[in-house]
Amino acid sequence: MSDLTPGDTIAALSSPSGTGAVALLRVSGPGAHAVAALVFRCSRRAAGFPPRMALLGTITDGAGQRIDDVLLTYFPGPASYTGEDTIEISCHGGVLVTRRVLERLFQAGARAAGPGEFTQRAFLNGKLDLTQAEAVMDVISAQTDRALQAAHRQLDGALGRTILSLRDELVTILAHVEAYIDFPEEDIDPDTGQALQERLTDLTQRLNTLLATADQGRLLREGVRTVLAGAPNAGKSSLLNRLLGFERAIVSAQPGTTRDTIEEVLNLQGFPLRLIDTAGLRQDTADMIEQAGMTRTQAQLNQADLILEIVDASLPPASRLSLADSATARHLLILHKSDLPQHPAWADVPGQSVAVSSQTGAGLDQLTIRIAELISSGGNHFEQSGLAVNARHSACLETARHALLAAQAAFASGISMEYVALDLRLAMEALGDIVGRVDVEDILGAIFSQFCIGK
Repeated sequence: MSDLTPGDTIAALSSPSGTGAVALLRVSGPGAHAVAALVFRCSRRAAGFPPRMALLGTITDGAGQRIDDVLLTYFPGPASYTGEDTIEISCHGGVLVTRRVLERLFQAGARAAGPGEFTQRAFLNGKLDLTQAEAVMDVISAQTDRALQAAHRQLDGALGRTILSLRDELVTILAHVEAYIDFPEEDIDPDTGQALQERLTDLTQRLNTLLATADQGRLLREGVRTVLAGAPNAGKSSLLNRLLGFERAIVSAQPGTTRDTIEEVLNLQGFPLRLIDTAGLRQDTADMIEQAGMTRTQAQLNQADLILEIVDASLPPASRLSLADSATARHLLILHKSDLPQHPAWADVPGQSVAVSSQTGAGLDQLTIRIAELISSGGNHFEQSGLAVNARHSACLETARHALLAAQAAFASGISMEYVALDLRLAMEALGDIVGRVDVEDILGAIFSQFCIGK
């Protein structure tokens, strides 16, 4: 992130670099209007630029020669993304032309923006809270509809409003406690006893509800680590190719073809699946490369969210390998090669399984349904939940939760209320860190507005 300098005007290419039909460049800062006036020529433009109206014109170099024909739109602050005067320029999407336009903007007085600096300015100017700023990247990187919907909810401020609601309630409680401590002569009735304990318990439960969405948020943002595991020649790579819809992995009748892990992302009913094809597991190999591949397979199993154990159902269950070491992950047995006669012994295998054929596609629909059910199990009710916290939010929420528990314990022990207030303030600051809002004046304002101190 570039260091912010007051009065700076920044510029950057906002669309992906490379060749395309159109490229978008942004200029933001107090000098944005002046920069545009220096580089843009338009026969229809009067003095200044009409707000939020696209103008067709030309970007010229210092000698007045045309660089490109563009569309320019002016967004005066604070009614812009960054809260500052902002110019957006749409030019042709060639590598050379975008570089020349950007260089011309720098010559006219703008400087190169740092990574994320437009969104940083939006946060600093009060256009977004930190949760919304983080959601911008979640929207950009979303790979499924569910991930996109969750990102949009956060961008709309759903999480920020929830956090601020919790924080405001905590401010009110802390105001009562600190007023009782600091102004005993005002005969302020402290919000203590059972009522205080109940309010703190309710806040703690609401924090627990938010913390419970952390795993859901990780799965939506990073994808469900889905490991395809089994013995050599069980058909792991064939199933990977069939699920993806293209030939991603080499398939061979020779055992041990897959030596390293292969990873691809699949959108399965709105869930992002990180499908990981692995080397076959067996005990009777002296091949050092194959042994290294199996070591990597075990490492993937240890990190898996979901294990698809693939077996050749035309062979007896004796060929099945134990995956007991990965019992923490959800697990589904896939009876592969269902186009061949199934060995009778598989009919008595305990637990749930799905019969699938990569050759014919039989059973793939049922497999998709079962995977979606497994992902949704364990409390991950993606359709009902509107919030999904990330790792940073989770750490702050844990800090706040521990502080609330400490406050409850301090109050129950009967020690000085100053200790209770200290823990409450720590919880309030942790919640403020989530949205980027930590303001001691909030407490003072609540004290004086609620209790009429000094009347």
